[in-house]
Amino acid sequence: MSGDVRDVNNIETRAVIKFFFFLQGKALKGIHANLTETLGEHAPSCATVKNWVAQSKRVDFPPFVASRPGRHKTVTAPEIIDRFHEIILEDHWISAK
Repeated sequence: MSGDVRDVNNIETRAVIKFFFFLQGKALKGIHANLTETLGEHAPSCATVKNWVAQSKRVDFPPFVASRPGRHKTVTAPEIIDRFHEIILEDHWISAK
């Protein structure tokens, strides 16, 4: 359980770092100072903040796990398929594709 909480905290901290750097235009030292003031001993080190900012510049990593492009999900439950057929028959503007 503690691993899950730590991962969520890292995601939230990365989102705050991204906000401060890209939207507020703060310097790395200023971001680290704000995090240290807020989180105390649980704040990431200045080197970690620097690495996370560099990573966000290289790759647009979302703060939350987002859906990625690719195949659409398929539906195989018969009741859901039947419901989609009803919706398609009710509205001629909707297609099965």
